[in-house]
Amino acid sequence: MRTPRAGLGHRLAVARLPRPLHPVAWWLWALALATAASRTSNPLLLLLIFAVLGLVVTARRTDAPWARAFRYYLGLALLVIAIRVVFRSVFASGITPADHILFRLPHLPTPDWYAGIQIGGPVSLEATLSATVDGLRLACLLCCIGAANSLANPKRALRVLPGALYELGVAVTVALSVAPQLVESVQRVARARRLRAGRAKGIGALRAITIPVLHDALDRSLRLAAAMDSRGYGRVGAATPAARRLTGVLMLTGMAGLCVGAYGLLDPGVPRPVGLGGLGGGVLLCVAGIALGGRRVSRSRYRPDPWQWPEWTVAGCGVVTAVVLGAGTGYDPAALNPSLYPLHWPVLPPLPAAAILVAALAAVAAPTPPPRHRPEPAAGQRHVPNTAGAPS
Repeated sequence: MRTPRAGLGHRLAVARLPRPLHPVAWWLWALALATAASRTSNPLLLLLIFAVLGLVVTARRTDAPWARAFRYYLGLALLVIAIRVVFRSVFASGITPADHILFRLPHLPTPDWYAGIQIGGPVSLEATLSATVDGLRLACLLCCIGAANSLANPKRALRVLPGALYELGVAVTVALSVAPQLVESVQRVARARRLRAGRAKGIGALRAITIPVLHDALDRSLRLAAAMDSRGYGRVGAATPAARRLTGVLMLTGMAGLCVGAYGLLDPGVPRPVGLGGLGGGVLLCVAGIALGGRRVSRSRYRPDPWQWPEWTVAGCGVVTAVVLGAGTGYDPAALNPSLYPLHWPVLPPLPAAAILVAALAAVAAPTPPPRHRPEPAAGQRHVPNTAGAPS
């Protein structure tokens, strides 16, 4: 008997089941927000992007080790802002008579060949605000990458890489997972010390924590090497020497074309067709080299990640934000980069703000991630062990 086809409602219900979102969708969403953040220096819009990142990460992150790294990216973002403000205050330059002086640092004389930059001197409110906004934009870019690392499973992202980039992808994945695993090891060792009544704190506890953490890192590396060897990592398929040489020529020529195209697009003196032609030719040659080089890598795929309407929605929300802030139409483009002269409160443009809020829909469109650990039994339920075959 022929089975009837599933309807749209059934497919939507299946798509809403707990499952991890495709990692490429999260990266597209985060890179689109990073593109939008790079187009503006309006602190209100940048803070709104921070809020969207925090909302989505809180709603859709898992309990995996890499999902806990977003707060460390936030700490790094605050450090970046502080360093930017300190450098701008120490290496003061461009002070005008209209600036509002906050305080004065001791001035150090500089030689003539170091003209244009002074060490110390007056620190103005305008310069401090400008440094804060610049640091805020860089911090927003860092947090966008941190959100992608927290939401996307780096191991599952290896499945979508071409075969020629598989070894590079494994190296990048291992490098990205080092920091979260190190944080998890430190937390586990610190928890064990507290259970054993370890009272040393600060520098005194460094030795008691460092040795177990290094031992755990060595054990992890040995287990990873054994797992990679058992899965046939490093074994290549049949590839003739001529095919390998052709792959190298295509990749080198393609990279040279990309460099020429990028230089042609950035240099106003180079004709635009030269830049576009070099960039397009470099992309085609690199794609051909990757496709040819992927034949020598033999991989098996098990249970590939689906790309369904949640992935399209999440990626589309980010792309809408990047397009609206990149196009600069439908609103005053000057609102994206407000001036500090004269000092005034920045205006929040409605259309870019709405576009950033569209990116927050990823917290609703993305499916609920599955729990990493088995849930505990509910109250009132008792686990009954399997006693089949046990003597009565």
